[in-house]
Amino acid sequence: MPQDWPLGLCLGNLPLIKDVKTRSISAENPTGEPGGGAKESPGPNSPASALGKGWKVRPCISIEPNETATLADIAGRGAIQHIWITGPEVILRNCLLRMYWDEEEQPSVEAPVGDFFACGHGVRYKVNSFPVAVNPSGALNCYWPMPFRKRARITVENQHSQAAGGFFYQVTYALGDVPQEAAYLHAQWRRAMTRREHPEHVILDGVKGRGQYVGTFLAWEQLSDGWWGEGEIKFYMDGDTEYPTICGTGTEDYFGGAWGFGDTYSTAFLGYPYWRKEPDRIPKHCMYRWHVMDPIRFERELKVTIQALGWWPNGKFQPLTDDIASVGYWYQQEPHAPFPPMLPVEARWPR
Repeated sequence: MPQDWPLGLCLGNLPLIKDVKTRSISAENPTGEPGGGAKESPGPNSPASALGKGWKVRPCISIEPNETATLADIAGRGAIQHIWITGPEVILRNCLLRMYWDEEEQPSVEAPVGDFFACGHGVRYKVNSFPVAVNPSGALNCYWPMPFRKRARITVENQHSQAAGGFFYQVTYALGDVPQEAAYLHAQWRRAMTRREHPEHVILDGVKGRGQYVGTFLAWEQLSDGWWGEGEIKFYMDGDTEYPTICGTGTEDYFGGAWGFGDTYSTAFLGYPYWRKEPDRIPKHCMYRWHVMDPIRFERELKVTIQALGWWPNGKFQPLTDDIASVGYWYQQEPHAPFPPMLPVEARWPR
């Protein structure tokens, strides 16, 4: 890998001096320009009014109902290295995060803010993984490498009926050459209820091009008693029709657990960080699997599904009708195939 590649993904790269410029965008420096931070002048009611310009004057923004805020609009070549976001819990399912690479009109990343950071069901909990970390109280961090060659644009649309006040963010990136073989990050959110006739949730379908699948996040609402995770994940690629090339052995197995999970956990590349099992409440689960060490490479096309299966009393698999939301993460060269229409905000609300 060229030494001028902006992303050092191991400690061994840290001593290497590279021809790269580090920049960061926040509410205090919305353009990331050199010397562009902390320029806001405090008003008479500002907490910084007694200190003056150059102090903590504009650390966050408010996104009004039906407003789309541009968090970052970066020109040039480089890669986004870290994104940090926090705000009121209402942003998790009501606000949509979108990312556009170069001059594309349709986003390569489209997901509710929380789900992109592995926080499902509109709630916050801790995630301690390599590319995604969610820390107390609701600090959303992402380290997925995001290269771009002409332009990178990140937006958040507030589809809630109230303003998303106290929205904090920081986007750190490096400007420099990008290798020819570097692909673009994509992420797609879906939600559907499985059917007993065919109890399968589609995570991705219709992906066209060459790339590698790098992550799965599931927010699973269990609508039946008993165990719910016997279903297998399947990866159909490059001409597969009825039968997949890669097939898992069970839901908890794919996410690195075993024998019905039994407890929550959060590790570098896989986790089961959320399990709601309160009396008289719908059981809810959240799981992630990052294929950082084992990316699933495809040449022409990709489809990813997971089954919803439990047990009948007679020892046969029970088809389940469960409510499943997912984010599939992958890298590919542009252009990408169109995403399915995003569900309206009321269809994204948790039960």
